[in-house]
Amino acid sequence: MATEEGIVIKLGDSTAWVKTTRSSACKGCASRGSCQTNEQGKEMEVEVTNPVGAKIGDRIVLYFETSSLLKAAFLLYVFPVVCMLAGAALGHWLSLKHQLNPSLGSAAAGFLCLALSFILVKIRGDRLAREDSYKPRIIRILRRMPPMKRAA
Repeated sequence: MATEEGIVIKLGDSTAWVKTTRSSACKGCASRGSCQTNEQGKEMEVEVTNPVGAKIGDRIVLYFETSSLLKAAFLLYVFPVVCMLAGAALGHWLSLKHQLNPSLGSAAAGFLCLALSFILVKIRGDRLAREDSYKPRIIRILRRMPPMKRAA
């Protein structure tokens, strides 16, 4: 479990855009490229689910599952490498069996499996993006901003 504090800056239907300060946890986050950062790179904006009904200006606590981050990191970084190595081994074996150049067979099958893994990662990533367990969410409002008074 990882938490981060931030301020709600924009609201959607069931989501909110939250401005947070970039922390050391951002370096290991698999989705750090999807966050929008300012010019200095210290503050960032991220879209989160808003089950607690936070309003613009509220100071909140974000929560995201670290196990979900680990699964996503495996899918993005480890799975393609494993596919490429398995493809290279299969290509080498098939090349020897059919009396072809094993280096060429290994390279061709390895890169083919790597390309296929990218397609699978994209398909699976799109599905995971729709799951709530892979989205950060607001779990608590620390300080609610008072409603603004209208001028008469």
